[in-house]
Amino acid sequence: MSSPDTAQEIGLLPDAAIAKFLTRGMQTGQENPPLVALRKAAAEPEPEPRWFVDPVRDLLDEAMSRFGDRPSRADAWLAPRLHATLRMTRAEAADSRRWNFLAMITAPDYVVWRHKGSEIVPSARFSGPHYTQAFARLWWAAELFRDGHDYRPVEFACHFQDVLNTTMRLDIIDHRPTAQTILRLLEELQHASTSKIGDRVNALSSAVNAAGSTLMYDVFAPDDQMDHDAVQDWVAESAGMPPVPWDRLPEGPDDGKVSERAIGTLLPLFTQLLEEAPLRKRGKHSSDDEEA
Repeated sequence: MSSPDTAQEIGLLPDAAIAKFLTRGMQTGQENPPLVALRKAAAEPEPEPRWFVDPVRDLLDEAMSRFGDRPSRADAWLAPRLHATLRMTRAEAADSRRWNFLAMITAPDYVVWRHKGSEIVPSARFSGPHYTQAFARLWWAAELFRDGHDYRPVEFACHFQDVLNTTMRLDIIDHRPTAQTILRLLEELQHASTSKIGDRVNALSSAVNAAGSTLMYDVFAPDDQMDHDAVQDWVAESAGMPPVPWDRLPEGPDDGKVSERAIGTLLPLFTQLLEEAPLRKRGKHSSDDEEA
């Protein structure tokens, strides 16, 4: 639960405030953020229940309690629940100020717990691109890898840090059949007990992205089953929704599942791309933390 010293609603904190107030002491967890100054720099949100801090703070506290010794394992549990709690459109989620507020005011302790490693939390975990910032990366992982209302693909994707660190950086991942086909191919590799799946994630992502510069995946496998009004209905329902369940998956917006025909069209192509792609050494964005 939020304390009297924290805001009760998730506001909007400009990037400039991060540059001004983020210190090395905060990045190592040795200093607390200057909450009074940060609140003054933040804009107030619209007075809607979906911006209440307490449900998010409760989720983060539970994640830290459940996964205290292995922070990376929290991603698969937290991503779908954070997405289902913070109900918003993609346009709203693209506003970095909301994620800045969560990282600097609502839960800087979570950012340090999850991303400190052995030394210091990179500044991009507090304020950075959607595939790097501590909370944006989880929300967007759920948004990009869910299959309509079904968050099971999100859980699977988040077991592989290379999917979050590499695949989410690609523009082509906005194409839902591409996202689901990549996960389908990874499932096949896992079932075959393939070694070094993380290296194959990176090789596949690079190959699919390179081919996507000349091949139009949405032409070969159109995403024609998406109900765009369903997301707005899902957001509107947030006013009276109970807290998301902790021991079973919540449900996302019922905007339509990806066509099996589209996945079936792309799967042979992606399989061939992976077979022909060289397995490169892990780069700076890769991680050895792969959990099936």
